[in-house]
Amino acid sequence: MTLFHLFLVAAIQGLTEFLPVSSSGHLVLLPAITGRPDQGLAIDVAVHVGTLFAVVLYFWADVKIALQGSLRLLRGRVDTQGAFLALCLVAATIPVVIAGTVVKLAGLDDMLRSVTVIGWAMLGFGIVLYWADKTGAYDRTATDWRLRDAVTMGLAQMLALIPGTSRSGITITAARRLGYDRESSAKLAMLMSIPTIAASGVLLGFDVVQEADWAVARDGLIAAVFAFASALLALSIMMRLLHSVSFTPYVIYRVILGIALLIYAYT
Repeated sequence: MTLFHLFLVAAIQGLTEFLPVSSSGHLVLLPAITGRPDQGLAIDVAVHVGTLFAVVLYFWADVKIALQGSLRLLRGRVDTQGAFLALCLVAATIPVVIAGTVVKLAGLDDMLRSVTVIGWAMLGFGIVLYWADKTGAYDRTATDWRLRDAVTMGLAQMLALIPGTSRSGITITAARRLGYDRESSAKLAMLMSIPTIAASGVLLGFDVVQEADWAVARDGLIAAVFAFASALLALSIMMRLLHSVSFTPYVIYRVILGIALLIYAYT
């Protein structure tokens, strides 16, 4: 792959992974729009690893607490803030891991990678995000996260297996409907992304190991660095904007893109 192609893939993944606009949908569309070949599983794994490091670095204080708590959780103790946070993250991740494994083994992942599916998901879940953001209460923060809410958000996260849905978008939607404020909704969605992206990377990694070579490894490293930088930038901008801006700009973007894709698909 050329350096420009690697940069393009990594930038799209990094900028859209944590914004509620669907990174997978944009990556599926990239070959169709530009005429460039699909980047392949190895690059997919690499850019996921890059974004994983970005979110871990940005939320390191919370990640450190969860990591410390996971040690107590492994011993069957949920008696600290960190242990409870780790428990909630595990509970929120299990549904999408199970569903993702089923989808992959059944070969449904390729069936879902179509412009029509992405267009409807962009449009439909964008409208749902707008509804949840406008009607949801603002009486809860990230420190109020409950186990049953983690499970609810985890079940919602399963829908992100449909390209165009957006993992961050659907989890933010669920959090807003549960009454979490915008910043807390985004923070919880980002923390949930850490085990989810890691699990996705491991799942895809099994396929990559069988076909990897030095050239692919080099391209993957470059893509991971680009994805890390763009993801960290996107995270910083979004979290700062949420102090004064709603999710409406992202919804408008989703609706416009969704309608454009449906017009393209049906004509």
